[in-house]
This record gives sequence, structure tokens and C-alpha cells, in this order.
Amino acid sequence: MRKKRKRKDEVYALGQYISISAHKARRVIDQIRGRSYEETLMILELMPYRACYPIFKLIYSAAANASHNKGFNKADLIISKAEVNKGTTMKKLKPRARGRSYLIKRPTCHITIVLRDISYYEEYRRFMQNLSENDRKKVLSSLRLSNYDMME
Repeated sequence: MRKKRKRKDEVYALGQYISISAHKARRVIDQIRGRSYEETLMILELMPYRACYPIFKLIYSAAANASHNKGFNKADLIISKAEVNKGTTMKKLKPRARGRSYLIKRPTCHITIVLRDISYYEEYRRFMQNLSENDRKKVLSSLRLSNYDMME
């Protein structure tokens, strides 16, 4: 089993056992994936779904982690990964007529938000522009080899 590497330019927040179905949360998550942090906050404030509030809190928490733990600027953050997984289903019994009971299912979900700092990419682009053509080819070939090594 391959160990998952932590990237220097990423930070995440994980919300577990949020009491909303995964399908309803996915509807909101699909709208914000790949957008900038500030644009995402505006979208979530204006969307009329109940799932927006816990997702808003998670994104805000991930940005706070980024600025506090790694010193990132919130304006440079984008949502690189946002996923929703199904959690456990809470089951309750509700009493009904004639001594019967009715099962109520409350679905939960786990939401993971990963923010990436894009200022690293700007530094990398400036670094590559300053290199000569031969040096650029060497750097790119070494990157391809290291990516191939990680796949195995």
C-alpha cells in the first residue's frame, strides 16, 4: 500500500457525521469545486440550500488552518479538492398507532475540503521563465521521472 504524501501547498479541513444526506451535500460541492476561496464564500452565502452552512463553515475552517498553520494568504487559495462521502445512518423508532413503530433514518455524510495555494505556481512559472531551454528540458524530464516513480 502506497503512503499518501502531504503537499507543501495544500491544507484541508474534514467534517464528519454532518447530518445531511451525501446527495444533497454533493449538489452544493459540485458548484464550488475549482473556484477561489473568496468567490466560494459569496456563492455559498447566496445559495438557498441547507447544506451550504456546514460547507461554508468547513471552507472557512480550512482557510483559517492555511493562514494560521502555514502562513498562506487567503486571496491566493483555491479549492483543489472537495469530496463528500456517505456516513453512518442514524436510526430512530417513532411510535405509531396500534402499538406499532415506524423507523426514521437520518443520513449523515463526511465532507473533505482541500485548499491549495496558487502563489507557488506563480513562483514556479517565474523560475521556469528564467531558465535556458536546455535547463527547462532537464527540469521537466526529471519531474516526469519522479511522477512515474510515485505511480509505482
